[in-house]
Amino acid sequence: MDPPLLGCCAYAAGMGDIVNLKQVKKRQARERASAEAAANRAKHGRTAAEKANDRRAEARRQALLDGAQRGPEACQDEG
Repeated sequence: MDPPLLGCCAYAAGMGDIVNLKQVKKRQARERASAEAAANRAKHGRTAAEKANDRRAEARRQALLDGAQRGPEACQDEG
């Protein structure tokens, strides 16, 4: 639906705002850089204690897995 006309060919809505394209491009670049920085913080931003805790948990999991592994002699007994 078109806006109502005021007089001869003038719309009631008026003209749009003037935009400086250089400022818009800079703002978009800052927003992209900010989003990328947030993603990198989430990906790489862990403390040394968190990393050490993960290494200990992985070592514990691997030891449990190795302890439950069946040896080659167990396979020969079944066959």
